[in-house]
Amino acid sequence: MNIATESELQQFIKQHPEIKMLEILMPDMNGIIRCKRIPANEFATFFREGVKGPVSTVLLNVRGEFCDELDFANLEGDPDQLIHPIANTLAPISWLKSDTAQVLSTFTELDGRPSSFDCRNVLIEALKPLQAMGLKPVVATELEFYLIKKGDSAVPEPFLAKVPGTNVDQSGTQYAMPEDLWDNDDFLEDVRLACEAQNVPMTTVHSEFSPGQFEINLHHVDDPVSACDHAVLFKRIIKGVARQYNMAATFMAKPFVDIPGSGLHIHFSLYDGNGINVFADPDSSAVPAISDTLRHAIGGLGETMSDAMAIFAPNANSYRRLIPGHCAPLTPNWGYNHRDVALRIPVSSDKDRRVEHRVAGADANPYLVMAALVAGVHFGISQGSDPGDMVPEGLEIEEEITLPRIWSLALDEFDSSAVLPQYLGEDYCRLFGTVRRGECEQFAAQVSNIDYDWYLRSM
Repeated sequence: MNIATESELQQFIKQHPEIKMLEILMPDMNGIIRCKRIPANEFATFFREGVKGPVSTVLLNVRGEFCDELDFANLEGDPDQLIHPIANTLAPISWLKSDTAQVLSTFTELDGRPSSFDCRNVLIEALKPLQAMGLKPVVATELEFYLIKKGDSAVPEPFLAKVPGTNVDQSGTQYAMPEDLWDNDDFLEDVRLACEAQNVPMTTVHSEFSPGQFEINLHHVDDPVSACDHAVLFKRIIKGVARQYNMAATFMAKPFVDIPGSGLHIHFSLYDGNGINVFADPDSSAVPAISDTLRHAIGGLGETMSDAMAIFAPNANSYRRLIPGHCAPLTPNWGYNHRDVALRIPVSSDKDRRVEHRVAGADANPYLVMAALVAGVHFGISQGSDPGDMVPEGLEIEEEITLPRIWSLALDEFDSSAVLPQYLGEDYCRLFGTVRRGECEQFAAQVSNIDYDWYLRSM
């Protein structure tokens, strides 16, 4: 679990004696960070002993509600568990006026055993079968998001760059325009500084195809759990810094109707104990030179993709992103140097051979997405899964829809999965499915403005 020590706290306080409060960050089932603040006189006790907190904190739905249907797994009465700080995540918060720091945390049982309800621990457990094979994933994440204007309207508007020399919003597709970066230079620089202070390995930044949309990549690391720590902290940084500039930021999968949504792309390599990339075949003259191990891994990712769609697209808005022609994969295809497939093999050296998983929305929980990928990779390798034909470079793809595009159907696929519970745990899968199903039913019961617009007069 990589629990932080009191010596780490003492070193931090020497460097930052001004810190008066500490935010304890608790990522929940949705990937939303819940938190509580403690004063300086409680820091040492927290690092030595942890603090108690209700386990329901990490099982809330996206509205922050506890699901009444969770009547199993010893949850009756909302018992306490222990919350402990995670090593190397203690850092100052740059966007607050108060002298406040933050630290990621994890839940344990009262006897110190890792809590099976904590999504971070779910990923740790899911990794064990690959580790038992002597294999280590190296992963990197890419996150898309929109900056949005602050205003009084209930419907948000993207924060757009300006037509040069004017205060007029720049419309249309402006992919990778330097002016989009220049117009947001102060914001992006503060993001960089916050990432540096919080040990989040930010790399490339560019504006996306949609106005007001950006993508920022995080550097690859050889620990998928740390990579997901970085992703959730990065999302918090973006939201926090945006507030300083009278903007908001959103990682909603589909915040606007007529322009593409935002994704979470994960680059995934696999190395043996000698540091050799087992996805490459250095003896092959084929392009790409990929190993049978990579083929089987891709096969497993394809076979489990429908099962995992409830994780990749975890809420109602997620499915608005999954429409033809809007940069979201709709079938578990794979290909080389091709951005219209679900599983892309980028151009790379043998050392960096990898697969890019392009299905999940930016609203998904990174820990659970990574756990589902790890499950698919191990399942495919252990079963010798066949990925089918590769989409060659430059081929125009006829759009085929085979993945579930309706929330309830995705939940049906998840609930009937024979593979995912083997990696994520039967109890956790049941918990996740129950919470998501309850949220789905709540959403379906609402009467929206479009109902009145379409039906009130005509029916």
